[in-house]
Amino acid sequence: MPPSAIDLRRGRVSEIGRIYLITAVTLDRVPLFEDLALARTTIAHLRHADAHGRSKTLAWVLMPDHLHWLVQLADGELSRLVAGFKAGSASSINRILQTPGQRRWQTGFHDHALRTEEDIAAIARYVIANPLRAGIVTSVRAYPHWDTVWLPE
Repeated sequence: MPPSAIDLRRGRVSEIGRIYLITAVTLDRVPLFEDLALARTTIAHLRHADAHGRSKTLAWVLMPDHLHWLVQLADGELSRLVAGFKAGSASSINRILQTPGQRRWQTGFHDHALRTEEDIAAIARYVIANPLRAGIVTSVRAYPHWDTVWLPE
């Protein structure tokens, strides 16, 4: 395991009810999510964690080679939540690509535990504006792989 992956785990504490900003990166930064089917199956795994009561997703954006996920931990440990998401999405990606057992995500992930005084809605706006800042689109509305709870249904 690279030293940087070990550093990502040092000091990590999981708190039920705490909101975290997670960043997970594809292995070797391969832009898997330029493929619509791979992006959609990965998004389904984000929703799966919420549906099973492990998390409450507040905002996310799936970039071509990484994910930003603003999530409130509802049950268990943060590392298990992210590992379950990564394992499930990798399995689905491999099923689509017919490449069983291939790693799809870099080891570890970056997390930032939000403090109560932080403006969560502003952080959500920052997350979903990622494709705009990256120059992928000229309007956030033109990017298909994002969502936030602050949108009207």
